[in-house]
Amino acid sequence: MKKAIVIGSGFSSLSAACYLAQSGFEVEIFEKNSTVGGRARQLVKDGFTFDIGPSWYWMPDIFDKFFADFGKKTSDYYQLDKLNPAYKIFFDDDTITIGDCMDSICDEFERIESGSSKHLRNFIGQAQENYDIAINKVVLRPGLSPFELVTKETILKVDQFFKTISQEVRKRFKNPKLVSTLEFPVLFLGAKPSNTPSFYNFMNFADFGLGTWHPKGGMYEIIKAMKSLAEELGVIIHTNSPATNILVSDGQVLGIRSNGKNHIADYVISGADYHHSETLLDKKYRQYSESYWNKRTYAPSSLLFYIGFDKKLQNIEHHNLFFDTDFEVHAQEIYDEPKWPSDPLFYVNFPSKTDASMAIDGQETGFFLVPIAPGLEDTPELREQYFDIVIDRFERLTDQQIKKSIIFKESFCVNDFVEQYNSYKGNAYGMANTLKQTAFLRPNLKSSKVKNLFFTGQLTVPGPGVPPSLISGKLVADLITKTINK
Repeated sequence: MKKAIVIGSGFSSLSAACYLAQSGFEVEIFEKNSTVGGRARQLVKDGFTFDIGPSWYWMPDIFDKFFADFGKKTSDYYQLDKLNPAYKIFFDDDTITIGDCMDSICDEFERIESGSSKHLRNFIGQAQENYDIAINKVVLRPGLSPFELVTKETILKVDQFFKTISQEVRKRFKNPKLVSTLEFPVLFLGAKPSNTPSFYNFMNFADFGLGTWHPKGGMYEIIKAMKSLAEELGVIIHTNSPATNILVSDGQVLGIRSNGKNHIADYVISGADYHHSETLLDKKYRQYSESYWNKRTYAPSSLLFYIGFDKKLQNIEHHNLFFDTDFEVHAQEIYDEPKWPSDPLFYVNFPSKTDASMAIDGQETGFFLVPIAPGLEDTPELREQYFDIVIDRFERLTDQQIKKSIIFKESFCVNDFVEQYNSYKGNAYGMANTLKQTAFLRPNLKSSKVKNLFFTGQLTVPGPGVPPSLISGKLVADLITKTINK
């Protein structure tokens, strides 16, 4: 029996481990932290439950497909509820509420801009076509060749790889609030709408067409489900076990070193940060130079606050976006001239609004997220400064006082992403999906310098986000099984 070692236990690592175990491999996972999940871990404190990483459950079909590959259903492991409304967007003088179906979303668009619902239905129709092509044709390919992008479907859409989301949205919609609403999902891909190919409007179908969901108990329920599945398949998981070296002899991987011991395997797959993973190799075996990594476009980092409130909050939904400041300016301060934002947009998640299990009765679990450029200086003083900024604006826009109702707060920022996840420059979401960083132009799943060494996760193919990470794990497992079957 062939043995595979997987470094890390995030979504992509657990996915790869499950597929390899199903294919008959002996699989061991080595995780540096005390719990599995990678960036999708959980904080439980004083009766409050927080997802400290991803909090949006989009593309439910991808999760369904993952579990179906093992003869399972998501419902075997967790309860999934569709959110209505999906989310609320706060502007300076109005709010937009995104419902759980196209009819209600169209009504809301009409309220803001007469005649816009017709354009919206056409736009989402095109986005649905792109979603079907992306999910069934493009993302399931391992990024080994530019020809993977050439299908009869993508040839017909080739112009959409050279136009941007921003151009397509602004051609159809004039109201800046609707523009921001339609450009927002691209932030999940980690790039400015003006730098993202319009083909990626499939994220708008994921949003409006497929809806926003919530696993009861939080996103960590998915990690628990995948851990349970992996163990059912025979995967052995070691926590508190950082990989300190990837062992190589004569250009072939031998295994890893962890906690002072060598662990031998036929294959090694790293789901840890790609840049960090390569630092575990001797320089001659690294594929990418420091200057290569430095020149890539990264998705944002984040300043996060996890807050327990002693009362229920008013005028908010489960997911809330605060777009009462200039979207363009904030995007420039992330991507073009990296600096702490002058007037940040932010996001707030209150899972206890729809899921009573995530807070004590009569209290509220809230996490606040400010997107920032990766690699910024991170100090306690800066965190406090931005905490005051977002809380003051939150209080004004939701018309309530909350500062005196805070039982506790914890923060997480650039330094923590580096320390806990070995994240390059403290990025939160991996490498952006710009045209020059799509598919075969991303760092490879397979090492070009070390035989039987592979990588998975959001810095490689297909890209950032939870569903792409599940797919990344499948892609790398498929590549490995093909090397054996040759």
